[in-house]
This record gives sequence, C-alpha cells and structure tokens, in this order.
Amino acid sequence: MTKALRPAGRAVARAACALLILWPCAGLAQTVRRGPYLQSGTPQSVVVRWRTDVPTASRVRYGAAPGSLTSAVDDPAVTTEHVVSLSGLSAGTRYYYSVGTPAAELAGNDLQTFFFTSPAPGTSRPTRIWVVGDSGTANANAAAVRTAYENFTGARHTDLWLMLGDNAYPDGTDPEYQAAVFDMYPALLRKSVLWPTLGNHDGHTADSAAQTGPYYDIFTLPENGQAGGLASGTEAYYSFDFGNVHFICLESYETPRSPSGAMMTWLASDIASTAREWVIAFWHHPPYTRGSHNSDTETELREMRENALPILEAAGVDLVLTGHSHSYERSFLLDGHYGTASSLLPSMKKDPGGGRENETGAYRKPAGGASHAGAVYVVAGSAGQTGGGPLNHPAMFISLDSLGSLVLDVDGKRLDAMFLRSDGTTQDSFTIQKGRRLHTVAPCRLFDTRSAAGPRGGPALAANSDRTFPIAGSCNVPASARAISGNLTVTQSSGAGDLRVYPGGRALPLVSTLNFGRGQTRANNLIAELGAAGDLAIRCTMGSGQSVHAILDVTGYLD
Repeated sequence: MTKALRPAGRAVARAACALLILWPCAGLAQTVRRGPYLQSGTPQSVVVRWRTDVPTASRVRYGAAPGSLTSAVDDPAVTTEHVVSLSGLSAGTRYYYSVGTPAAELAGNDLQTFFFTSPAPGTSRPTRIWVVGDSGTANANAAAVRTAYENFTGARHTDLWLMLGDNAYPDGTDPEYQAAVFDMYPALLRKSVLWPTLGNHDGHTADSAAQTGPYYDIFTLPENGQAGGLASGTEAYYSFDFGNVHFICLESYETPRSPSGAMMTWLASDIASTAREWVIAFWHHPPYTRGSHNSDTETELREMRENALPILEAAGVDLVLTGHSHSYERSFLLDGHYGTASSLLPSMKKDPGGGRENETGAYRKPAGGASHAGAVYVVAGSAGQTGGGPLNHPAMFISLDSLGSLVLDVDGKRLDAMFLRSDGTTQDSFTIQKGRRLHTVAPCRLFDTRSAAGPRGGPALAANSDRTFPIAGSCNVPASARAISGNLTVTQSSGAGDLRVYPGGRALPLVSTLNFGRGQTRANNLIAELGAAGDLAIRCTMGSGQSVHAILDVTGYLD
C-alpha cells in the first residue's frame, strides 16, 4: 500500500517513467538516499518510507531477527519515494526489517534496523518519548542536543518522538529537510516512529488546506483515525494512541483557529472520545511565552490560548507541548488562564509548586481525565538554537535560555519530564502523579517507638536524625503497595519540633508532616508514598539531645 502522490510527487513519478523509457532501472545500481524512516505506527501496522536515487519497485522484508526476515510486502509501482504499509502485525512486538526491491535488499536486515509496534490500546507500560522543538538548524547545536539525548537514553529504546515544528530552516524545503532531519537523526528515524507538527518555517513551502509541499510529501500521518482517536480528514492535525496515552497534534500556523472552525470542532469531539489515562497535546505556537516571542501580542499564540485551551482543559488534558520561542519555559499546574499574562490569578495555579518530588512534591491529579484538574504547559523550542527574551511569563515556574530537549517517561499513572541540556545535564524536571485506587484495611499499628527496640519499635526518634521503617508486607499492606493512608501520632516529646515523612531512599522534603510542642501529644492523618523497598522514612527535627515517640496506624493503601 502506498500513500497517494500529491502534485509534486506525481511530477517525480512522471520523470521516473520518462527515465524508464530511456534507461530501465534494472541496469542501475540503486542506492538509498533517505531513510528508511517510520511513520503512523499502530498496534497492528506501521508505514516504512525511504528514497532511492533511481526509480525502483518497493519491497519491505520483516521478521523476528536479522537474517530471518520471513515476511515481505511489495509495491510494483516504480518510484524514488517509497511508502509501504505493513499490516497484520502483533501489538507490542519487535520486528527487524529491510528495504529494497523485489530483487535486492538496499538497507537494513541488521541489529539497528527494527521497529516496535505500539502496545494494545489502553495498555499501561513504561513509555519513553523524546521531544524536540525548532530543531531544524542542521548545525552543531542540533547535533549536540541529539548526542546528549543518545548518551542519556543509551540502550533504552525510544518508543516514539515528537517534532514541535520549524523542523527544517529556513523554509522547510526538501533539501532543508534532508539536512535538518534525515541527515541529523538517521539512527532514530529507522527504529522509532516520528510524529511531527507544522511550524511557521515549514509552512513557507507548505499549504495545509491543500496538503501540499515538502512537509506533506515527506510525512504520512493518520488523517483517518487509523492510529487511534477520531478521523480528522487531514494530515494537518490528527491524533493517535500509544498504550494509555492519547496524543493530539494541532496545526497552529495556517489552519483556521476559530472556535467554530473544523479543527476546534474536531478537537472537541476527539478529546471527548478518548478513554486513555493521559492526554498530551502538541503544536507549534505556545499559549504562554515571553521568550523570543510574546504570547500576549501575537495572533496565532493568542488564538490557540483563547480557543484551544478551554476545550482541552474541560476534557482533562495533562500536558501541552509547543515550540516557536527558542527557549525552555515550563508552567505551574494551570487551569483557566485564557487571557494575557497580567490576567493570571493565584487561583489559576492548581498547584503553586514546582512539581518536583524532592521539593514541594509531584503535581497530583485525579485519575481518569478529570475536567479542569490542571495541565502543565511546556515551550521546548531550543533544540536547534536559543533566542533569549525577557523569559518572565508569570505562568511559568521556570524559564531558561538553554539549548536542549524534553524527555518524557510515562509509567501507569505517573509521568516524569526532564529538560536535558545539550551538555547532558538536567536543568528542570517535574512529575505528574494521577490518583491511585485506595484499598481500606482494618486499622492496624505499623510501628510504635514506645515498644521494645526493633524495626517497628523503639527507641524514640532522636533529634535531627532520620529513621526508616519497613511498611509493605505488614498489616495487610501488600508488597505491591505504592502508598499508605493512616494516622501519625507523636507523644512524650522532650521539646518542640516537627516530623517529615517521605519515601525511603528519596530526598528529604522541604515541608513538615506534623509539628508539635514540648510534652504535647498530637496526631495527623496522612497519605504517604512508599520507597522502592516498600519503606517509609521519618526525619525528626528538634533541639539537640531531645527526642519524641511516634506511632503510625494504617487504615488503607494505594496501588
């Protein structure tokens, strides 16, 4: 199966036919000049594309191991732009492959040429996503960002990656795409499906209404809903699923952004129809920025904020990714901020912290796509260059004039994000934790330091010290528990102080769990996350030489 050729593609095909009359391709040494690269991955299918120097027929061979490519799909059409769809595949499975002609393999059939099909819809599994914005400089900056990510991820497979627009400077021409995309990321393109959006520079040579130009010729995107979500009828904007994540790509440059337009109408229907735990939206023009662009004054940015955000937030979007400003800007957990920067109210910050577990804690949201529960907005437009600017938008928790990319890890009801600089250091990170299911248990005492010395007994907590208690596996709390609910009590304190409860093995939090005075007995309900070993740590802060007893009664656990 091949993608229908657009006018530019038909011109190439006509030229190919003329060439065949004069000099049949069978006598030529064919060479792969672009790719192979992967598009439109689903649990049962993937599109494999490549370019050859002379027109040929197409064949993709695939199988369970290099040297054992036992299946093949052919397309007899003679072309230099090869687009072959593989179907009938098994979900969540690795396939090795090669590309070429019915007569010869031209590339692949090795350990580095493979793909994974997407997991079955709704499946919860660890997922790594790489995000680059405004990466199309084709220079040392982009190469440094790429290398930093390659060194960071190592042998960990990149499940998919996103391009946030301005993928090829300055005009998104085919030669510019060759330099900025295909020559820059050849290893990743052949084994991880790329999902792009159109930027204004790509739009210089593309027409979204007609779906013509290099951007639309190069990419094969799911306009018919074949990768999950609803059919959009266009490759300009689309959606797809990967496991328990629903991705929505919008086109913010040429496509009408009006509330009643086709794109916003489709968006409302698409996001309302998804049952996935996570919703991540991406497009080029950011709703909030004070980097090399200003979201208060520029039309595309303002209209996306005013028209797309209310739809997304009402349906429970979790994360919005954009580029355009050549900076890294990351918001608080926000909801309802649709005006200019000066209109931001404290109540629009669903969490005024930084979303970092070792500081004010992860951003927490209910499970199941709750309406208006907050979203994080990230401008990640510095994968090719930095552009400065005031970098002081009040919606942002952090704003950086640094080269880098965004790395996302989604696992169950947890999303971790980090900004990876081009030098390999991490300059920002945050976590979104969805609500877990609470299981009640009969009230049970997990530890009491008044008891005889032991792992769950004495001695009393000493001033300015940490102690770790084993939790999982006791009091009907299973080893699989991720957190517990219960009541923490302090008594017989020899001075004033506080306790900070935190997961074993993690960094000390900045805020206290329970404060107390000399001689007081005080109690507090808590939900406490457990460490990797199913344990709980407590820091006791008091005057030197003082101590306090602590008792923890469990009433439930979260998985």
